[in-house]
Amino acid sequence: MQRVEHDGRTTTYRQTAFGEGVPTLYVHGSGGAHSVWVHQYGSRGFDGPSVALDLSGHGESDDVDTDPGPETMTAYVEDVVAVARRTGARVLVGNSLGGAIALTVALDTDLDLTGLVLTGTGAKLGVSGDLEELLAEEFEAAVETLHGPDMLFHDADDETRTASIAAMEATGRAVTERDFLTCDAFDVRERLDEVAVPTLALTGEHDRLTPPSFHEYLADELPSSSAVTVEDAAHLSMLEHPDAWNDAVEPFLAGQ
Repeated sequence: MQRVEHDGRTTTYRQTAFGEGVPTLYVHGSGGAHSVWVHQYGSRGFDGPSVALDLSGHGESDDVDTDPGPETMTAYVEDVVAVARRTGARVLVGNSLGGAIALTVALDTDLDLTGLVLTGTGAKLGVSGDLEELLAEEFEAAVETLHGPDMLFHDADDETRTASIAAMEATGRAVTERDFLTCDAFDVRERLDEVAVPTLALTGEHDRLTPPSFHEYLADELPSSSAVTVEDAAHLSMLEHPDAWNDAVEPFLAGQ
């Protein structure tokens, strides 16, 4: 893992080089870590270097003492901008909370971007009261709920599901709850026309957390955007059906 010092903390990231070109930076979602992108920065790779970071409090990155919501979002945006500047990344790929962070970077920073890939995310990311209660009081039950039918996965194999549960448990209750509460506070529906870069929105066919309608909305409201649905997948479609996900994303990345 590589490291960048910024804003009084250390953020870790993994960079792989499978060719020439501008790096693509992958941003994980709530309770996750950089490893959720293993099928993108790993054996397959795209036409150019890939970078995947651990947000503050995830993986090996230092944590921050921030309240959920805008304060935490600001810290996560700082993480992404620091890694992007260090690596030269100009395309952001974000899943769920990571997609919200990518949109916020595009809207509120001067980072020079050429494209966004938003997968399993939306312009608003409400979280149900039942899930918020479980995250606060019964973390193991919350993790099981999130790994239930058509939540994070539609029909993932046991190895993928087990690894995902272990990753969320490693992140822990406090940070995972902070992530979801930060999602719940996120809403940029009135600002989508300000996004000035081409965007690709992807969702899993069976995703109950951010259903296809979220991505159709993004495609309709963003100035330059299209939507793709990954069949037989749910929220983490890049893990559940990586070949189909990669096939959908590769032409977009090649054009940036």
